[in-house]
Formats: sequence, C-alpha cells, structure tokens
Amino acid sequence: MPYLKNKVLVAKLSKGMGHNYYGEPAWPNDILYVFPIVIFGAVICVLGLSLVEPISLGEKANPFATPLEILPEWYFFPTFDLLRILPDKLSGVIALLFLPVLLVATPFLENTNIYQNPFRRPVASMLTIVLFFYSFWLSIGSLLPVPVALPLL
Repeated sequence: MPYLKNKVLVAKLSKGMGHNYYGEPAWPNDILYVFPIVIFGAVICVLGLSLVEPISLGEKANPFATPLEILPEWYFFPTFDLLRILPDKLSGVIALLFLPVLLVATPFLENTNIYQNPFRRPVASMLTIVLFFYSFWLSIGSLLPVPVALPLL
C-alpha cells in the first residue's frame, strides 16, 4: 500500500471505502445483479422498438425517373454546397481541405495561453463560432438554387 499523507483518506481506505463512498463493493453487487438487468433492459428496448417499427426498404428504385435535385445526407450539405457553387472543382477541393487544416492548426495558434476557459481564448473561440455559422450558412445554401446559394466570401 502506498504511503498516504491524508488521514481522512487513509481512514476511509482502511474501512474499505475506496472510490465509492457508501462502502458497497462493485463485486458482486453491481457486476452480478445491476449490470445484467441494465443490459437486459437495453436489449428488450431495442427488440421492442424493432417489433413496433420494423425497418423497411422504402419505395423501389426506378432507373427511368431521376429526381430533379439529388441531395446528399444532411451532414454533407456544406461540402455539397461548396462543390456546387465554386467555379472549378480544384478550388472546391482546396476549400474542403482548408477546414481540417484550420482545425488542426488552431491549438498551435493559441498554445501560449494556459487557460482552458473559452472566454480567455478569444482566437480559438471566435474561430470556432465563425466556422460553425459559416457551415450552417452553407448547409442552408445547399437547399437553395445556385444563384442564391453564394458563400459569404
């Protein structure tokens, strides 16, 4: 047992009150009784939901009737909008690579600041807020026609 200087902690550890203060050990109470009930309940919930609302395949695909506007999933809307409105695809790919490079570089831009409080890290906080709202703007723009969906550049 390591040498501990705190007498209150040593007293609690000697009574068997380690990480949980009510003194009830994890073995066998939690592991044998509580965990199986939680797992069983989660399995029952998933099976019940799958019986109430089974997954369907949807309508059959018709290769002769293409929809007017084919949209990606909602989380690809900003990238879809950038690739759609920029004049050439190379600038679109460069714009798409700009965000991960910026996110990786952000901690290094403010590594001299020791505070974790976002109000004391103005560059990283403002960069995050601006990029979030710009991404939201691009998401909305992907649902609009191309002349209206111009980026804020």
